[in-house]
Amino acid sequence: MNLALAPPNQSAIGAIVEVHGPVVIIDCHRLPPLRQALFTRFDHCTYFFEVHQHLDERRIRAITLHGTAGLSRNLPVYDTGAALQVPVSESCLGRLLNIFGEPLDGGPPLSNPGFRDIHSKPLPLSEAMGVSGILPTGIKVIDLLCPFIKGGKTGLFGGAGVGKTVLVMEFIHAVSAIHKGVSVFAGVGERIREAHELWREMQDAGVMQDTLMVFGQMDESPGVRFRVGLSALTYAEYLRDTLHKEVLFVMDNVFRFVQAGSEISSLLGRMPATVGYQPTLTTEVAELEDRILSSRQGAITSVQAVYVPADDMTDPAVSAILSHLDTTVILSRDQASKGIYPAVDPLRSSSKLMDRHTLGDRHYAVAGAVREHLARYHELEDIIAMLGVEELSETDRKIVMRARKLQRYLTQPFAVLAQHTKQTGVSVSLDQTLTDCEDFLSGRYDATSEQDCYMRGSMRAAS
Repeated sequence: MNLALAPPNQSAIGAIVEVHGPVVIIDCHRLPPLRQALFTRFDHCTYFFEVHQHLDERRIRAITLHGTAGLSRNLPVYDTGAALQVPVSESCLGRLLNIFGEPLDGGPPLSNPGFRDIHSKPLPLSEAMGVSGILPTGIKVIDLLCPFIKGGKTGLFGGAGVGKTVLVMEFIHAVSAIHKGVSVFAGVGERIREAHELWREMQDAGVMQDTLMVFGQMDESPGVRFRVGLSALTYAEYLRDTLHKEVLFVMDNVFRFVQAGSEISSLLGRMPATVGYQPTLTTEVAELEDRILSSRQGAITSVQAVYVPADDMTDPAVSAILSHLDTTVILSRDQASKGIYPAVDPLRSSSKLMDRHTLGDRHYAVAGAVREHLARYHELEDIIAMLGVEELSETDRKIVMRARKLQRYLTQPFAVLAQHTKQTGVSVSLDQTLTDCEDFLSGRYDATSEQDCYMRGSMRAAS
């Protein structure tokens, strides 16, 4: 039986003595362990708490996983006997759930569920598998310059409005269409409007049947926003261990997870650390990231959207997340302002496995040459703006011309936006992308206009 519906059929372990917003202080006959799930009943509703602090021999401080309207002193509190658990079932695919595994899509509860602890330990090192090569996405700029690593972690960094969520949706579409895998989407602190739009767009794009979405919305308790990522990751682990398929674990937005942790830390009375963040920042990020592992049964590849406050990549929260990632995709407001979508900054984005051993000689050489052309163009932009391109040497003019065409070639219409843009989405294989880039670098398309390189798939497909 789902814990959310369990009647308080045992004696209470204590009672609420204080309520401070989402924090409650409970006087207990016996102290439950940290992270234990407790609950109380009020007005036919069940309220869950998670134990975070032992204040003395009798009192504990807990965070509510619901709103606290209606809670009062002296309400009896019961022990679930475990940490928070979610129902898991193969019927979870195609569903929209909350942190407790309860349906948000108006459908029935999951059928024949088992239960898994959201605080499960990471896989033992003896069972964990390392990263194993590139995971093609069909997105040219990603596959060429900052490829995804199968079983690895990728971060999408950018400020508001540069296309993080759209890119995430296209990754889910790619995993479903190319790799026949499944996806788990963790919506951390999503606005209700955004969550509804995303759910509808996933249905319209035809990928919802292979996707599970778990939402902890912006208007919910910080305890929900803090734990919904672990709840979604529990489902990803279940799909990895039972379906033995490629699982794409998408988290949007990891920064809101950090914000929720900071809010809880302040409510618990901890002294803030650097720039006002919680002193436990690195530990909390590591607790989430270290569970994203692949095993012999299946792989979990993670894509995490990360909001960058004030576009400052040195922010402590951003730095803590960066240290766990294999691939870093930086989305640039400057690229977006030029109409370059996806707005990936090719010079700042990178992957730890951009080496000959992983990529192969051809991919490594082409990626390096493309990056060199784009870097040289970036260096010359100020000179071009002041003096004009005519003042450059013939060699530099040729580099600039090819770099501009490469910049436009690396744009691409997305399948998930086809209804809005009226352009059919395209997927380009890595081999075709490398061939096209080799042709640009060799001068084959020197006579082609920049507009003919913009927002299309392969150059040879219609040339």
